Amino acid sequence: MELSNSEFLPLAISYLETKESVKIPLKGYSMRPFLESERDYALLGKPHAPIVGEPVLVLLPDQRWVLHRIVKVEGENLTLLGDGNFLPEYCKVSDIKASIIGFYRKGRNTIDRVDGKKWKIYSFFWTRLYPIRRYLLFIYRGYLKIFIQHKWPESLKPKSMRK
Repeated sequence: MELSNSEFLPLAISYLETKESVKIPLKGYSMRPFLESERDYALLGKPHAPIVGEPVLVLLPDQRWVLHRIVKVEGENLTLLGDGNFLPEYCKVSDIKASIIGFYRKGRNTIDRVDGKKWKIYSFFWTRLYPIRRYLLFIYRGYLKIFIQHKWPESLKPKSMRK
């Protein structure tokens, strides 16, 4: 059974009210290139005070769910930007439904914590590449198309794309 984000995420958030954390599959492409839809998982925790640079799960005023990075905090107003997006989105602190503890990437069973060294290094460099991210993402998407459209031997595919 497959549920849309608008059906599944309210269930996950209600479950989070009684638990410490909830692991959810990612669906969408706004956090590329580090997180991939239907491959990676996020570990959600209860919301806390917003911190610039941290990813959060938000229900936007137009009722869309997004998992984006906080890029600016001005009182109760937040500016968010997905790593794979070019335009920011805006919300209130009260729209944050979950903080992100970390991510399970590329089929691994170990978590990449957002407060860990690896995630902070990724974040440091990626956020500073904002002026040229459009071009880097174009190259990245082209790389994915090559491996998806062609019948490459399994040994030549990136590990994340092998069966």
